[in-house]
Amino acid sequence: MSDIIHLLPDSIANQIAAGEVIQRPASVVKELMENALDAGATHIQIMIRDAGRTLVQVIDNGKGMSATDLRMAFERHATSKIRKADDLFALTTMGFRGEALPSIAAISQVEVKSRREEDELGTSLVINGSKLEKQEYLSCAVGTSVSVKNIFFNVPARRKFLKSNETERRNIFTEIERIVLVNPDVEFTLVENDMETLHLTKANRRQRIVQLEGRNINQQLIEIDEETSLGKIYGYVARPEFAKKGRASQFFFVNNRYIRHPYFHRAVMQAFEPLIAANEKPSYFIYFQVEPGTIDVNIHPTKTEVKFENELALWQIVMVTVKESLGRFNAIPSIDFDREDAPEIPVYDPSRSSPMPKVNVDPNYNPFHQPSSAAYSPKSSAMGWEQLYREFEKENEAHADTEGERSQGTLFSPTGGGDQVPDVDLFPEHYQYKQKYILTSVKSGLMMIDQHRAHVRILFDKYLAQIINRKGVSQRMLFPDVLELSAAEAAALPSIREDLEALGFELSHLGNYSFGVQGIPSEIENADPSQLIRAMIDNSMQTGNNVKDELREALALSLARMTAIPYGRVLTSEEMLLVVSELFASKTPGYTPDGQKVISVLSDAEIEKKMQ
Repeated sequence: MSDIIHLLPDSIANQIAAGEVIQRPASVVKELMENALDAGATHIQIMIRDAGRTLVQVIDNGKGMSATDLRMAFERHATSKIRKADDLFALTTMGFRGEALPSIAAISQVEVKSRREEDELGTSLVINGSKLEKQEYLSCAVGTSVSVKNIFFNVPARRKFLKSNETERRNIFTEIERIVLVNPDVEFTLVENDMETLHLTKANRRQRIVQLEGRNINQQLIEIDEETSLGKIYGYVARPEFAKKGRASQFFFVNNRYIRHPYFHRAVMQAFEPLIAANEKPSYFIYFQVEPGTIDVNIHPTKTEVKFENELALWQIVMVTVKESLGRFNAIPSIDFDREDAPEIPVYDPSRSSPMPKVNVDPNYNPFHQPSSAAYSPKSSAMGWEQLYREFEKENEAHADTEGERSQGTLFSPTGGGDQVPDVDLFPEHYQYKQKYILTSVKSGLMMIDQHRAHVRILFDKYLAQIINRKGVSQRMLFPDVLELSAAEAAALPSIREDLEALGFELSHLGNYSFGVQGIPSEIENADPSQLIRAMIDNSMQTGNNVKDELREALALSLARMTAIPYGRVLTSEEMLLVVSELFASKTPGYTPDGQKVISVLSDAEIEKKMQ
């Protein structure tokens, strides 16, 4: 029997490694940008076409590579960062695994040009699916240019599972955002389909955040800065009043590397807990600077998960630092004693005696007596209880004369002869309970309808029909709103803009990431249109839907939730009747589109049982 264990060819081994490191075009962008930063680049240009499917090109002005280094860079486990095992625990650069470039070359067609400053000529390298096809000298600029074409061209199963262009484009923006936030001293340019869509000049850290998130965030940022023996924690958190119910910008960085850390996230949320609602999310940009030997970044192929040596202590430092900064910058409500119009507080003098407070009471005042002939006078004589009772009898008789007898709508009716029981009105056909539920009588018992969920159901059906039929009615705004978006939000807007306009929103591009809101759907009243649009963009980014029908449903549901009747609003009888009638015109009145219960019936038998 022959041996069955054998070594894999390098091309197959590289494709397996690519499955861990290169998951989508955004992974290519991330790896190439990190290589450019390690090369000391001060200007990085990213060019993508068809959301990275056709082309991802990264051009930098770093130190470049020699012909030998360029060829070695595409060999597995080749790296310039590690020479001994101990180096793994003292890394300060971005990349070190030595598998990024060979993994990229294994599943795409790669062309690289690189030149060092001391060399007269640069080197060009062409690799097709791990196979070297051409290497030659040529004239090129100092730095490195890497072009990755037709990603997963030789792995059709992987290419088939790529998402839509809009989704892949958003993923690329996410990776770019994570890198540029920790490198404000580097200039970045993004060119999509031969059109420049992002240009970030050199700036400080706060300015870089404003460049990405929009000018509105500048007034929201509160600085945090704390240095301890375990390391330094600095950055910014947003004021509690600007917390969002949808997607918020939340970033952790350690030693200039983006990380995900749910444990530290809970520390930030605990600091914000008394200041925001349970369903709101604050934005934060928090940076850690610690000794490389106290963290392990090599526990995940994408290096976004980091293990800290002193996690518990750092957790407490994060929570206390954020809470202290919120208090220092008056994010926590407090009494202002320095206001000019503040009341003067007298100084206590023990030698002075304070008079006993007096209360003037008029013993003749009767709050129940309102004589029609003359106004009340304090000097009038007191009225006895007998007279007071006779006044009440007169009021009851007058009320009975004007209202008349009611044969319907009464809980008790007169029994005839003797004493009569006063008429008590039944509740109307529809009754609102605690400004939350609509109660109505049905054959089987008492029906309870959640007013907010019922309106969500009604509006969802209405908005979805408008999107599908393109029949949304728009009303022009007298003073158009200016919508300031972040780079990621602006990248997601095109995927839903057509449907927004179908609903009745009218948008005009003002340049960069600013848009003018010229019109809104006619059904919307007393709502901030910019906030509505931003919330729908966030919802689209969170769901990541790439099927048009799913995206339309998510858009209609998002707008319905934001514009539906809120809890606590008092409804008139006509409004309740309209809600109930429109609800039962729906095909599925019992549940909201996301499965929440709208209607509940308390049967006659259950009511009778409770009365026993």
